[in-house]
Amino acid sequence: MARKHLLDGLMTGAPAAPEHASESPLDPGRPRFSKGAIGAISRSVADLQARALIEIDPTLIDAGGMQDRLDSDDAEDAALRDSIAEYGQQVPVLVRPHPTEEGRYQIVYGRRRVLALRELGRPVKALLRQLDDRDLLLAQGQENTARRDLSFIEKANFARQMTAAGYDRKIVGDTLSMDKTLISRLLSVTDRVPEALIVAIGAAPSVGRDRWLALADAIEASALDTDEIVALVNTVGGPSDSRFEEALRRARGPRPAAAPRQKAAAEMVRSENGIPLARIERKAGRLTLQFEKKLDRGFEDWLISELPALHARWGRKD
Repeated sequence: MARKHLLDGLMTGAPAAPEHASESPLDPGRPRFSKGAIGAISRSVADLQARALIEIDPTLIDAGGMQDRLDSDDAEDAALRDSIAEYGQQVPVLVRPHPTEEGRYQIVYGRRRVLALRELGRPVKALLRQLDDRDLLLAQGQENTARRDLSFIEKANFARQMTAAGYDRKIVGDTLSMDKTLISRLLSVTDRVPEALIVAIGAAPSVGRDRWLALADAIEASALDTDEIVALVNTVGGPSDSRFEEALRRARGPRPAAAPRQKAAAEMVRSENGIPLARIERKAGRLTLQFEKKLDRGFEDWLISELPALHARWGRKD
């Protein structure tokens, strides 16, 4: 549980939204170079800092950007921690100076590595960049795109967070390396499936857009409200794909019981004086003729032999 709280601390906390759609978020830590020799020296120092690795106490690194992961895998986290414990941190993380707290940093990407090093009590090897909120999100989105392992709903939830923070579709598309049409498809799900249910379900890696839209349709038609569905999903263990299926099942509700098949009533053919001759059953395009046992022997054979003539007579009835 403590591990989950640590991870949650690194996966929450979005940058402030721009006050106006036409403006980019501002970061007081963003360098502003003057002209001339001093400006050139400042740029050179900044370039060296951007390329240099520094070591940071992991307790000084806070959340930054948007939450990209909906699930944590304890086995994968443990494997990463064990690998770092044995071989050291091979890949640096990216951080920026905290925009409001002196001496602290915000993670851009590498949350799981920071968590592992925090548990091991080791310093974090990091690249330090001066990034405003927009550039932070672009860097985080490019890292996610390079990994190519975020599920559909994780990408959709990332786009939802950016839209809610006030970023326009172009910035969202640039961050996720998608065109506006694909961004609209992502948001078509998050606009209809409540965030609380998305979080309760998790990443659901094998579930694509069509199934999420089916869930949205089921929620809108459901007799249950979203809080009830979330509560039911939270009782389900196992992988997030299973939690999705449970959410869809609960939203759709119990299937109505199939009506018992009514057996077609048999027709009885009688003689002119009312004696039962044969029983007729019609089913699935077939007609069955069953003769009564008490009929005069040989009648059925005679009828079969007369069928061609009867058929010809029927054909001449007009």
